Amino acid sequence: MWRKETVAFGGRARFDRPMMMMLRLALLLCLFAAPATAQNRPKVERQFRGWLEQTIWPHARANGVSRQTFQTAFQGVSLNWDLPDLVPPGTVRVVPKAQRQAEFGAPSKYFSRGSMDAATSVGRQMARTHHAVLGRVERATGVPGRIILGIWGRESGYGRVPIRYDAFQVLGTKGFMSTRAPYFTGELLAALQIAQAGHVAPRAMKSSWAGALGQPQFMPSSFLRYAADGDGDGRADIWNSDSDTIASIGTYLAAHGWQAGRDWGFEVMVPPQVSCTLEGPDQGRPVADWVDMGIQRIGAKPFPASELQGEAALLMPAGTNGPAFIVTPNFYVLKDYNMSDLYALFVGHVGDRIQYGMGDLIGRWRDTGKMYRSDIATMQRALIAMGHDVGGADGLPGFKTRRSIGRWQESTGRRATCFPEPDMKAALGR
Repeated sequence: MWRKETVAFGGRARFDRPMMMMLRLALLLCLFAAPATAQNRPKVERQFRGWLEQTIWPHARANGVSRQTFQTAFQGVSLNWDLPDLVPPGTVRVVPKAQRQAEFGAPSKYFSRGSMDAATSVGRQMARTHHAVLGRVERATGVPGRIILGIWGRESGYGRVPIRYDAFQVLGTKGFMSTRAPYFTGELLAALQIAQAGHVAPRAMKSSWAGALGQPQFMPSSFLRYAADGDGDGRADIWNSDSDTIASIGTYLAAHGWQAGRDWGFEVMVPPQVSCTLEGPDQGRPVADWVDMGIQRIGAKPFPASELQGEAALLMPAGTNGPAFIVTPNFYVLKDYNMSDLYALFVGHVGDRIQYGMGDLIGRWRDTGKMYRSDIATMQRALIAMGHDVGGADGLPGFKTRRSIGRWQESTGRRATCFPEPDMKAALGR
């Protein structure tokens, strides 16, 4: 319930706090709505058609795309004004100061009971159904079937999540007027090449709202590089073929450096004498060295003998506020698929649950969902001014930011937690 308060406003009137909040929200909505008003949309749509003809078509033609393929791809296509991060011509992007980031703000939600159990149970069914093709792909690429299943389950629910967006509408809109227009323009041209090669009919090319294609959610450029034929019919159909999806994921991971015979990582207990500031792939050392420092696998299980001399890194995605892991270079290959620590952990852990029947992570995620990206960016800038390498002031607490926070905490006599917390804002937010 709101607590009734009055606030001076403009020196004349006095409004209660809820009214102030409503006025601010209304102003913010107006600012965001301004670029997409109904009055200027027809003009922007005409500019979009001109951009397709004058900019995209010459590049497409130079890449071997026929006029017929081009026209079919954009037949009936208009801008999708509901997509995020759009900056129509003649407007200025309005960015709110307060931004939350779910990937880092609330890890417990990422590992919710429903998502974990669903990915595991259906994954086990898929492991039985596709045992043969998973085995073939593992022998060819070195990527374990359980890892492929983990990615497939996360990306599209093993093909059960509908993929409804028109790829050419999404990529066309984002290439024409998004905050990353050059990137999406390149992906649009790649999608035209996919259609020209006959992999899928242009009007049947479906994507996510971000332009990712099919069950493995490949961007078009990734499709051109890594899509594979897993069922032997001469095509790489990642929309309708489970076998092609499995082969394509394995091919992608192998091409990005998956090391056959190594695991992705292990949940561990970190003793108090091992600082969280030792996190990061650039501070990797043999698994045996971590063991000598007192790090143990959860449940007192020994590390596989084959892993002891292999390099591995400490990973603490929520600092001391969550589970800890020793991860191999294969963990960072998973991050090449999606640049999120939590994504890679989800995939690896679900894969282990599918194949080995493992239970939940033992470490518990504490509540870390109360920070804004803008606040974290302010803290990062303060750390940079002190000489710390935080990896950039982007408001995202990656491993460089986490350990820099830990080093600052240790240098000021605080207990190192290696994660941004609200009570640090006063000291680091100046």
